[in-house]
Amino acid sequence: MIRHANARPSITASRGARALMGALVNGANDAKWASDALCAQTDPNAFFPKKGGSHTEAKNVCERCPVRPDCLDWAIEHNESDGVWGGMGPTERAKEIQRRRTVTT
Repeated sequence: MIRHANARPSITASRGARALMGALVNGANDAKWASDALCAQTDPNAFFPKKGGSHTEAKNVCERCPVRPDCLDWAIEHNESDGVWGGMGPTERAKEIQRRRTVTT
């Protein structure tokens, strides 16, 4: 991703990127999947675009990621409300949570 030299990520992107990196770093203790996550090898800010920004770059990484289902489960369990996790953005995750509730009832 090419960024302007003076470009600064949004506050949400910065917090989200820190959450992602924290999950990946701490995941070594909590979740074995995190060490195999492809997002650890890319720009974490791509997973937290500015409001109205595209999730395409992040979702392309997720499509190839071997731990996508584990990542999605982790995000749902930890109530991650921002960013792309397991190939899903916030709206998609909300629908997935609802779908899971419907399936288990």
